[in-house]
Amino acid sequence: MVTRRVFLKSSGLAVVAFGVGGVPVFVNRTAHAAATGALGRKKILVALFQRGAMDGLAAVQPLGDAHLAALRPGLVLRAGEGGLIDLGNGYGLHPALAALAPFYRDGRLAVVHGVGSPDATRSHFDAQDYMETGTPGRKSTPTGWLARAAGLAGHDAAGHHATSHGSPTPTPFQTVALTPALPRSLSGARGALAIADLDTFRIGTAAAPSGSLEALYASAADELVGETGRASFEAARLLERVRAETPRTSGGYPSTPLGRSLSQVARLIRADVGLEIAFAETGGWDTHVAQGGARGTFARQAGDLARSVAAFFDDLGPRASDVVLMTMTEFGRTVRQNGSGGTDHGRASAMFVAGESVRGGEVYGTLPALAPDALEDGRDLPVTTDFRALFANVASAHLGIADG
Repeated sequence: MVTRRVFLKSSGLAVVAFGVGGVPVFVNRTAHAAATGALGRKKILVALFQRGAMDGLAAVQPLGDAHLAALRPGLVLRAGEGGLIDLGNGYGLHPALAALAPFYRDGRLAVVHGVGSPDATRSHFDAQDYMETGTPGRKSTPTGWLARAAGLAGHDAAGHHATSHGSPTPTPFQTVALTPALPRSLSGARGALAIADLDTFRIGTAAAPSGSLEALYASAADELVGETGRASFEAARLLERVRAETPRTSGGYPSTPLGRSLSQVARLIRADVGLEIAFAETGGWDTHVAQGGARGTFARQAGDLARSVAAFFDDLGPRASDVVLMTMTEFGRTVRQNGSGGTDHGRASAMFVAGESVRGGEVYGTLPALAPDALEDGRDLPVTTDFRALFANVASAHLGIADG
């Protein structure tokens, strides 16, 4: 079992010992990058939330399981033409995820199967909240797990910053969500920004120019308000530089909200504005009706995900070596299909971790044979890996957060 400081601070957990199967540290541990230049080249974690509960068994299906074929006669796929992409280890990747297959084959993509929460809620709202705070079953946690990771990134076990230059140069872009509002995951992160569109983020109006507003914030009696205002103006000024020097690229992104979000994350990374943690999200994974097999609702969402992620890494160029992208989804779907050709709220799902430092080309985690008596409550894929073990391993290894 793993112990990671990211889940010790502000979470109320004495240790991270989950009582269900852990995962190996499959992200190669790297030292937090020392500052170079004005803001510094850093290791970057991109968290991508698939809201609605992705069907992990559709995304990465065990091959040749007769129980699955019987429980999902309208959804199960087979390897071969137009079907599953055989990963060579008893699993097949959904054909709509084909853009991720090269990442898997060259070791830049890992799959963690049977991952989920120890809390058995089937409420989207509660499960998402628990996952974003990292405290299943507790609604009172004031901070998000990514906010706590941001506070610990690059520090040693004694809490000292691990670079040779002391504290890194502050930047308003340390933590950014490409969303209209700040997600729960980043709640409590000092200076975290939620930016729906980099090209429309502005401070100031014609009646009150940014200079006068900046002076007003700087002289504010409340130190916190003053600091927040200065950070906002600094962010606006840096974004002007980003817009001028780092233009958008088409980069093969799909013309979808997710494609646009990841293209903007890539733009910030290429601009070297000091980004360490980015958050993006995609909806539409609640496939109760007409989920489909090789085609249908799930395939459309999966294709968008795969093409967006593949375009993102291609867009990064040499900066790809600094980036790990991890997906998250609040729970999985039932093993048995329902009467509407879909699947209902379940328990475990599958999550993806991509990047050059990932020990990929593997499906981690444990799946039982899908006989009805091996399923949780006779209907669900059981959770064999606690999502906190996955999150803690990825964040600590990639961002340089020491064990504690």
